[in-house]
Amino acid sequence: MSTLASASPVLRTRPVGVGHWRAFLCVARHLNFRAAAEELALTQSAVSMALGELENQLGGPLFDRHGRSLLFNDRGRYLLPLAKQVLHQVANIETILTEQQDRIAGVLEIAASSTIGNYVLPYLIGAFMQLHPEAHINMLVVNTMTAEKMVATGQADLGFVEGDINVDSLLATSWFEDELGIIVSANHKLAGRSAFHIPEDLKETAWVMREEGSGTGEIFTKKLGRYASMLKIVTKTGHTEAIKKAVESGVGAACLSMLTVCREAEEGWLKILPIEGIDMSRQFWIIQHKDKIITRLMAEFLKFCELVAEHHLGRECLSSPWKLQSLLAQSRGGGR
Repeated sequence: MSTLASASPVLRTRPVGVGHWRAFLCVARHLNFRAAAEELALTQSAVSMALGELENQLGGPLFDRHGRSLLFNDRGRYLLPLAKQVLHQVANIETILTEQQDRIAGVLEIAASSTIGNYVLPYLIGAFMQLHPEAHINMLVVNTMTAEKMVATGQADLGFVEGDINVDSLLATSWFEDELGIIVSANHKLAGRSAFHIPEDLKETAWVMREEGSGTGEIFTKKLGRYASMLKIVTKTGHTEAIKKAVESGVGAACLSMLTVCREAEEGWLKILPIEGIDMSRQFWIIQHKDKIITRLMAEFLKFCELVAEHHLGRECLSSPWKLQSLLAQSRGGGR
């Protein structure tokens, strides 16, 4: 009896359905049965039953229950990424089946670096989904290093990044070039200048920098070369908007994509300075796994992105979705 009691739980052989995994992921996202039921358009009892059946089939609980509160246990944390992979593969199968009906539909998972994810792709995704309302595109904004890992491990179908690509299993396609500039506040001592001079201005400037793993930060230090050691970094942050607020409040200067400061420059809150004598352009890349099957949805979205690069729309200050829609209409109307 003691031997049986101490043995590891035995995995049940009855198959787990897709609905069970969806219920598990939804409960995991909310840690609340009511919220999960609302998202799934089911009753709380149905969600609770689905999770209970899954736990029974897997031989143990996935959450610790404290009254109405739910907390992940080690089993639940272990299964979470596996469940996401299961549903992602199901979505791929559904996409392929849908394609046989001559429709652009399905789910596309995208990982994008901060600049692209916050200032370029939202407008492109919105325009694409207006053309293809049955397509669903999920985007996670991360830094370049994390985006590479997500595409390499299958967590994302496509990645949009800048900087060097360091993973052998990835296929990288050039998209369009971006321009970096030095950003200062309107009342900064350098705001009246027409350009930033190295090394003179570098010595007297405090810097707000992106976090480790950021493509923008990596490219900036590479462009500076031997002068990078002169950077007086006062703070680092992982979000471009936080950097802009810090610069605007006088904490220091920053190096950012000119795409990220369109509105602030137009309003006069921030000043963009090119660096004298240094080419601050950089390449944006679209990455995918070399073994990735290209679905029709994926191919159509890539074609849409090529249109943007072909007509250099990505370099425009996309301060509103209407501006992108106007540019897209002009590019289609003007032809090639």
